[in-house]
Amino acid sequence: MTPLDELEPEPAEAAALFGDRIDLARRFTRALAEHGEERGLIGPLEVPRLWNRHILNSAVAAPLFPAGGRVGDIGSGAGLPGLVLAIARPDVEWVLIEPMERRVAWLTEQAEALGLENVVIERARAEEAGRYEEYLDAVTARAVSALRTLIPWTAPLVRDGGELILLKGQSASQEIEKAAKVIRKHKLSDVRVEIIGEGEIAEPTRVVRAIVRG
Repeated sequence: MTPLDELEPEPAEAAALFGDRIDLARRFTRALAEHGEERGLIGPLEVPRLWNRHILNSAVAAPLFPAGGRVGDIGSGAGLPGLVLAIARPDVEWVLIEPMERRVAWLTEQAEALGLENVVIERARAEEAGRYEEYLDAVTARAVSALRTLIPWTAPLVRDGGELILLKGQSASQEIEKAAKVIRKHKLSDVRVEIIGEGEIAEPTRVVRAIVRG
């Protein structure tokens, strides 16, 4: 049995989320299913739930980002959510910031193979991405770190009035409470948890949103 044999069937919701870009989403999902484990991008149990747990979980956040904006994805890794969002939102410029060389190689290969001209890939740690300071309209991240660690990495990259849009798990509200000190330090306002995709996809996504004030 090959990894592709384990890939779950494409959910019906995928076509609605990606529209006329669904073929690109299919190609990326198949590539990740086929090569993701061997290249250390995803764990051995993820292929059978790749569409619902990862691809759609990322794509459902696409409408949250500003049209024509410049958005950073911190710790883009396998391209979740960065490449998925770049497929879903070709009207947004995506800066994928990832420190690991092998993951940067993967992101570069996929962006080129899929013809994603709205993607820039930067090999760097978030805290070292100084040239993007106050440069981005929004920053996102998925499964990178707890908020009290993630906020100091991400908030400095966002322009005054821009937004953090961070994909989190079920403990999102507790993470906000534990990050109270760094939230004040980085002058974040309107910090809240939103659940998106309820009634739309099998596994709704929790997003922590906050406005960054310079």
